Amino acid sequence: MTIPASSRRKSKYSPRTPASGERVATSAMIASLDAEGRETIAAPFGHALADLARSREDIVGLSADLSKYTDLHVFAEAYPDRFYQMGMAEALLMSAAAGLAREGFVPFATTYAVFASRRAYDFIAMAIAEEDLPVKICCALPGLSTGYGPSHQATEDLAIMRGMPNLTVLDPCDAVEIDQATRVIADTPGPVYMRLLRGKVPNVLGEYGYRFELGKAQMIHDGSDVLIISSGFMTMRALDAAKALAADGVFCAVLHSPTIKPLDVETICAEAAKGGRLVVTAENHSITGGLGEAVAGALMRAQVHVPFRQIALPDEFLDAGALPTLHDQYGITVERIAARIKAWLED
Repeated sequence: MTIPASSRRKSKYSPRTPASGERVATSAMIASLDAEGRETIAAPFGHALADLARSREDIVGLSADLSKYTDLHVFAEAYPDRFYQMGMAEALLMSAAAGLAREGFVPFATTYAVFASRRAYDFIAMAIAEEDLPVKICCALPGLSTGYGPSHQATEDLAIMRGMPNLTVLDPCDAVEIDQATRVIADTPGPVYMRLLRGKVPNVLGEYGYRFELGKAQMIHDGSDVLIISSGFMTMRALDAAKALAADGVFCAVLHSPTIKPLDVETICAEAAKGGRLVVTAENHSITGGLGEAVAGALMRAQVHVPFRQIALPDEFLDAGALPTLHDQYGITVERIAARIKAWLED
């Protein structure tokens, strides 16, 4: 039974619609990704969803007590009657989202990536994915984007979610792509799992005139010596590493692959097959089961035989600490990426 809006329990949020162009502030409790001197955009996911909701009455938002830390609070403040706070109960979050989808809504369910992938997996599988319902699962703190340690670091979420039938899996790079992808997946049939960067998110792809296309990898920067295939914020790092390596006469192409599933096998294999380049995958995820292994499998099945290396997080539970220190420790800083590529070329 659908409960009329007038009968629902009142939200703690006061109704209001943001003025045109207004951006609602976001909390900085979870440190934003180091933008390395770039322009940042506040809460791109929350603002994109609120903007969509102005003309889409079917869009609803749900969170498991983390709306402020997934940027869904922007939507909640604008549309409190379409926001559902489910408390610290991720299984309930996914089940309720499935129920709303069955009633004709397009639910955006948000939590941390580690809670969706580990804690709520079976409920996503049985209530959402098996039924092919249009629930959009948008999750903050993917990979090593928090220093809180293994309880909050979703270093294996892509491996977990790639194995689920019917599920589209996305790893956007920056604020521009998060904004664009949010709008695209609202019109995409079936369930989607999308990683989120939250807070003040870098604007990386704006200078390249980038437009997100679901299921497509796009060449952001071309080069003759190395082909870096990357996703998430590692595309930002790859672009910066390419600039640093160019100063040493090493020219890197950066192929951004935000859709992890379905992977753009055609583009990836075509670029890798051009020959003469070391192929390197770069991802904010365990070396096991993510973009790197998806690309390696695609190349092997297509019989594209090239030198191949992976830049990824180790297959272990990671330390807690300050993010810049951890990124250096685990080899995903610009400097560490550039150094590894140079070493591989010299082997």
